[in-house]
Amino acid sequence: MNNKIIRYILSKILFIEAGFLILPLIVSFIYKEEMFNVYSFLSTIALLLSFGLILGYNCDGNGVFYEKEGLIIVALSWILLSAFGALPFVFSKYIPNFIDAFFEVSSGFTTTGASIVTNIESFSHSMLFWRSFTHLVGGMGVLVFALAILPRSNRHSHIMKAEVPGPVFGKLVSKMSYTARILYKIYFAMTFILIIILILAGHPVFDSFLHAFGAAGTGGFGIKSASIAYYHSTNVEIILGVAMIVFGINFNLFYLILLGKIKEFFKSEELKWYLLIIFFSIVLIFFNIKETYSSYLTCVKDVFFTVSSIISTTGYATVDFAKWPLFSQIILLFLMFVGACAGSTAGGLKVSRFIILFKSTILQIRKTLNPKRVLSVKVDGASISKEVEEEVKTYFVIYIFLVIGFTFLISFSLKDFMTAFSAVMATFNNIGPGLAIVGPTSNFASLSYFNKIVLSFAMLFGRLEIFPILILFSTSTWKKK
Repeated sequence: MNNKIIRYILSKILFIEAGFLILPLIVSFIYKEEMFNVYSFLSTIALLLSFGLILGYNCDGNGVFYEKEGLIIVALSWILLSAFGALPFVFSKYIPNFIDAFFEVSSGFTTTGASIVTNIESFSHSMLFWRSFTHLVGGMGVLVFALAILPRSNRHSHIMKAEVPGPVFGKLVSKMSYTARILYKIYFAMTFILIIILILAGHPVFDSFLHAFGAAGTGGFGIKSASIAYYHSTNVEIILGVAMIVFGINFNLFYLILLGKIKEFFKSEELKWYLLIIFFSIVLIFFNIKETYSSYLTCVKDVFFTVSSIISTTGYATVDFAKWPLFSQIILLFLMFVGACAGSTAGGLKVSRFIILFKSTILQIRKTLNPKRVLSVKVDGASISKEVEEEVKTYFVIYIFLVIGFTFLISFSLKDFMTAFSAVMATFNNIGPGLAIVGPTSNFASLSYFNKIVLSFAMLFGRLEIFPILILFSTSTWKKK
C-alpha cells in the first residue's frame, strides 16, 4: 500500500478545509461578532495547516495508486474533515462536547441534517454559516472538489468512484479532473440560481444562502427550531420542494441538457421511476391524511414538501409527519430506504439500485416459470452486466445487515423500536429527522454518547456507500504482505 500518496492527498484535503473556514471567518467580521468566534475559526485553521504540513512531510504524491488506496483516502478524509470541522463549535462553546460536535459536523458533511442542537437560534451567524456550508461541500463531495483543483488528479479515478454515489460510475469526459470541474460548475450554478430565486421570493438573504446550501446538498440543517415552517411562506416551501427534487436527479443528466440533448434527459429510466415514486407517494399519503386538513390545497402542499424532503434525503420539515397515520409513515420509511438518483447529492439506496433489484427479482420469477428462457436485466434499453447485478445484490445484503447491526447497537438505551429503527434509517440513509423521539419536531440530543458515535459512523457509512469505511476497519487492509 502506498502510504505516501495517502498522506499526500490527506494533507491537501486538510489544507482545503482550512481554506473553507475562511468563509465563516469573513461572515464573523461582516456581522461584527464577538472575538471568540474569530479565535475559534483561526485556531482550527492553524491546527489544520499544522497537521496538514506534518502529514504531507516528505510526500510528493508519486507512485502506484490502486483502488484500495482510493477507498482508504476517501474514508480517512471524511473522518478527518468531520473531526477538525467540529473544533470551531467546541472552541466557541456552542457545542462544548466533542462527541456532540462530531455528530453535528458529520451530519453536515454527509448531508444528513440530523442535529443535537436544542436552541439553534442562539448560534452566531458565522457558526450557522459553517454548519450549513458543510452541506454544500459534502453534497458533491470534497474529494471531487479536490480532483477539480489539485494537480495530477487525472490518475485518481478510484477516489471519485468511491465518493460519487451509485452502482455505476461514468466519466462525463475523458479526463477525470475535467469531469469533476464540470460537475462542480453545474452544482454551483444551480445553487446560485436557487439563492437568487429564494431572495426574489422575499426570503431573507442570509437565510436564502443557508437554505440553498441545504437543498443543494440535500442536507437540511434548519436555522430555526421550527425549520422551514417558521417562515409560513407557501412560495418558499414550493421553491425548496421543487429544488430538493431537482438536486436528487443524477447530475450527469444535467450535463446532457447543457449539450442540448433534452430528449436523452427525459429518456432516463431512473428519472422516470424517481418521478413516479414521488407522484404515487404524494397521492397515497394525500388520501390517507386529507380528512385531517380543512384545506385540500394545504394538504397537497405539505405532502409534496415532505415527500420531496424525504426521498431527496434533505430533511427539511414544515409539518410533524411523525403524527401522520401509520400507513403514511411506512411510505416515508420506504422513501428513506430508496432515496433519490445515483450521481446526485442525495443518500439512500438509490433509485437505480432499486430498479435493478426489482427487475432482477421479476427476472428470477420468470426464469422459475420458464427455466429455458435466456433473460437479462435491462435499464435504459441496455442489458446490465452480471457483475453490476451481483454488486448491487451484494451491496443490498450488506446494507440490510448494517441496518440491523446499527439498530441492535443503539437499542440498548432506547425504549421503543420505531425510535431505534427510524434513527438508523434517518442517519444511514442521510435523511435527518426520523420518527418518534427523533421526529421532525425533536432531535438526537437525548441519545447517549455511545449512540451518537454509532450513528455518526452510520452517516459516514451511508454517504460513502459502505465500502470505504468497511475497508478502513478491515484488519486485512493494514496487514503488511
